[in-house]
Amino acid sequence: MKFQSGETVIAVLHSPREKLLGILDEINPAGISLRSIELGYFDDWCRSIVSGEQHLTMTDHFIPMWRVERVSRDAADGEVPSMSEQFETRTGRRLNEQ
Repeated sequence: MKFQSGETVIAVLHSPREKLLGILDEINPAGISLRSIELGYFDDWCRSIVSGEQHLTMTDHFIPMWRVERVSRDAADGEVPSMSEQFETRTGRRLNEQ
């Protein structure tokens, strides 16, 4: 099944190594476009939103295909909720509205 614009994805990049949680805009032979945050910032980001503190926002990125190691759908795994489900549970907001 193809990735669709608007899906929540996790992108693993190299050179330098990064993991991004984001909303996919487009995948094409040149690269991927998405609005995302660094996955390592996720817990702090959720806490900041809940407490009303200032926080980084999701940023628009174009990543050239040579940096892309893997792109995965953000999906629940058995009883473990997806990252977007965790975000909604913690903050009461939808990830794609950020």
